[in-house]
Amino acid sequence: MTGLVMLFTVFVLAIFIGFEVITKVPPTLHTPLMSGSNAISGITVIGALVLAGAMGDAAPMLSKILATVAVGFATINVVGGFLVTHRMLSMFKSKKR
Repeated sequence: MTGLVMLFTVFVLAIFIGFEVITKVPPTLHTPLMSGSNAISGITVIGALVLAGAMGDAAPMLSKILATVAVGFATINVVGGFLVTHRMLSMFKSKKR
């Protein structure tokens, strides 16, 4: 039970610190940060695909489900990140006359 309380405390502190850090980032730095986040999520997609493919038939069904969910969430994160980055970059383009 003590381990669960410790993990929950770390989780809550990570949420608080993450929120504070993200809200302090100036708008001009959001695009490079999103690009880095997309790269990390891409690595997550590859890792989840490798894990899902390497399990074979002997793996428990829960592991297969979690690997599939990880692929789905990481893919959503990558696509959403690219859409946000594209929109932010289009804001900096000069308007055509």
